[in-house]
Amino acid sequence: MSSFPSRRLSLLLSALLLAGASVSAQAADLLDTVKARGTLKVALEGNYPPFNFKDPKTRELTGFEVDVAKLLAAKLGLKAEFTTTEWSGILAGLGAGKYDVIINQVGITDERQKAFDFSDPYTLSSAQLIVRKDEKRQFNSLEDLKGKKLGLGQGTNFEQKAKSVPGIDVRTYPGSPEYLADLASGRIDAALNDSLLVSYLLKSSNLPLKGGAPVGTIDKIGIPFQKGNPQFKAALNKALADIEQDGSFKQVSVKWFGIDVSKPPAAQ
Repeated sequence: MSSFPSRRLSLLLSALLLAGASVSAQAADLLDTVKARGTLKVALEGNYPPFNFKDPKTRELTGFEVDVAKLLAAKLGLKAEFTTTEWSGILAGLGAGKYDVIINQVGITDERQKAFDFSDPYTLSSAQLIVRKDEKRQFNSLEDLKGKKLGLGQGTNFEQKAKSVPGIDVRTYPGSPEYLADLASGRIDAALNDSLLVSYLLKSSNLPLKGGAPVGTIDKIGIPFQKGNPQFKAALNKALADIEQDGSFKQVSVKWFGIDVSKPPAAQ
């Protein structure tokens, strides 16, 4: 008889201890977790050049965001450990704890901020026009292209954006090489793409083209991670600030894009 209450008390204490351990584990900041592990688990698509992709020769992951991830991990005293996954499930994987962060051009939106915390923005972009280097006409907005021919990728958000402005002769193409060639030869008056890709395309192209006016709102790109990790957020933002201050961020940015992508897009 006397042993029964003692056994119940023992079971109750064990349950409380387990519950306490569970709460403690849940309350542990992500910074403590990654420090103890020694690695920062980074998710990206791995097929999104120039941001992140596999080198055709070595099959190793490379790209702007791979470089940024390695710089940030080093500032945190960690090693970057990469996981490649489809964009369609990348945020769900973060919510399930499969990795610590996503560094894959994730826009900071109100909807996403309901589910995740974000770092400070590390790139800024907007839709941007591309024009010929010798273009004398002033195209400062999509409205300025009424009655003109505008080339862009078929099925992109830019197609919808351009078609929402009446009077533009929108020409769609399978990809950027085709519309850039038509622009350079004068068959269209301008082209439209994301400002970051404009910089990359112009850097890797020998065509006589330049970046025109940015059109539309600025998109802020950040690094999402699970909520409830204030120490990790502070450390990550400090690491971002450090690589901007020491010039290493600008170095990899210029390497891939020819410009500093932490600055607002501008005509070239």
